[in-house]
Amino acid sequence: MNLDLFFEPIAEEITQQKFAQNSFYNFIHVHSETFPDLKGIQIALIGLKEKRGMKNSDSVERSATEIREKLYHLKKGQSHYKIADLGDLMVGDTLEESIKILQNVGEYLMKKQILPVYMGGSHDLDLGQYLSYQGLKKMVSMVTVDAKIDMEDEGLPHEIHSQDIILHQPNFLFNYSHLGYQSFLADPELINALEKLYFDHVRLGNLRGNFKEIEPLIRNADLLSFDICAIHSADAPGAVDAQPFGMTGEEACQICRFAGMNEKLSSIGIYGYQPYYDDNRNKTAAVIATMVWYFIEGFYDRKDSLSFKSNDYIKYTVSLDSNPSTIIFFKSKLSEKWWMEIPQTTQGKFERVSIIPCSYKDYQMAQSGEIPERWINAQLKLF
Repeated sequence: MNLDLFFEPIAEEITQQKFAQNSFYNFIHVHSETFPDLKGIQIALIGLKEKRGMKNSDSVERSATEIREKLYHLKKGQSHYKIADLGDLMVGDTLEESIKILQNVGEYLMKKQILPVYMGGSHDLDLGQYLSYQGLKKMVSMVTVDAKIDMEDEGLPHEIHSQDIILHQPNFLFNYSHLGYQSFLADPELINALEKLYFDHVRLGNLRGNFKEIEPLIRNADLLSFDICAIHSADAPGAVDAQPFGMTGEEACQICRFAGMNEKLSSIGIYGYQPYYDDNRNKTAAVIATMVWYFIEGFYDRKDSLSFKSNDYIKYTVSLDSNPSTIIFFKSKLSEKWWMEIPQTTQGKFERVSIIPCSYKDYQMAQSGEIPERWINAQLKLF
């Protein structure tokens, strides 16, 4: 694939600025006069201009430019960056064509072990992000962060795209987790639908009350889709649907750091920014830029090999007075994160074992004689 045919160079108003010597811009490869060489690149930043899937969208095509304006002036982190900003992805003649372009580009990059970071555009573009895994021939788990549950029967694409993902055939979605929804914006029937499918959902209040417990959900994901309307309007005025009571910018950055540290995760998209509605200092762009920065810091802080038979992991076997009689846990010596075994049964016999992320709280619950809810839900999915 001749990748540069699908990208527009980064706006000169950005690339011709003067940046401090230790700025983010000076440690990445950017698409200005020539397209970056992808040899050795680990992360590809991609701007999205497609706007036809959402309302009040006239300024969406500038969203990635405004994010770059803030991101490039941040200081470089601790690690040696192998990052390229590929520019803005070409917009197709139709919305469906734009999604197809995103799908093909994402698949191409991931097959080369390059992690795409999508910035801007409408949230329904995460359908293309999801479809980019279809050619990888594996089941995937997805996490969506959104104040609403975009599974309506009718509406604009940005209001129904999650349903399109869940119902897509062929189906390669193993698990779907929805984080940060607000009860007064979520149809109870849609929540019930997620529960019937054994998909995880965490409303904003529960997320905030026990923030560390969402980390295993994020650690189980192959892709993360973040609609900035999940952030409260004080921190994200550039999200038209943002509410006064959403999550903070700091919480959004922590979620992105969790995602970056996830060894499984191979793409992330941050959608829904509309510069026209931002304040005069482009606060929303600054929040998104910081989210991207924390994701990158998390990426370069990945520690776990996920080789559970290695000496990097401690194995704990917890006995229970129930079925199952034991649950096996693993703790990483490097990151201190936890996992647990989920045996899959056929006709009463264990055939193979899946190992899923969990928390120390799950281990404590098992030690007290209770079966963790995370274990039960995983069993129901696998069965």
